[in-house]
Amino acid sequence: MMLEQGIKERLEKAEYKLTQQRKAVLEVMQNKRGEHLTAEEVLYEARQKVPHLGIATVYRTLERLAAIEVLYKTIFDEGKYRYELSDQAEHQHLHILCIACSRIFEVEEGLLDSLEKHLEKDGFEIVNHQLKIYAYCPECSRK
Repeated sequence: MMLEQGIKERLEKAEYKLTQQRKAVLEVMQNKRGEHLTAEEVLYEARQKVPHLGIATVYRTLERLAAIEVLYKTIFDEGKYRYELSDQAEHQHLHILCIACSRIFEVEEGLLDSLEKHLEKDGFEIVNHQLKIYAYCPECSRK
């Protein structure tokens, strides 16, 4: 597995050793870039490489990778955390959740920039944002 330089640096800085099980989890996340995976989904994929991998190991690995900012951790409506590979941007992107098919779409543009600038003028110091928009995706709205 080829680690991206930024990921490699964050792992080294955190002195986080990559065991075979941890590598399998990280490889799934790299291969599924842009997807929002639950621990169970990561487990299913990672078991293709490490058949005896346990869910507790997956949870611990995902939590640790989120803590050192290799992953983003987000909770959606079903009450389960979902993880995605961090792009190390200053702010997270927006998520649009289709209420019919449950797919998650990302909006990368800085659409909240004007709102943030307005809030900063009012004295707020914006650290991060997380916004979820609930809608029908184009495919579901045609049905």
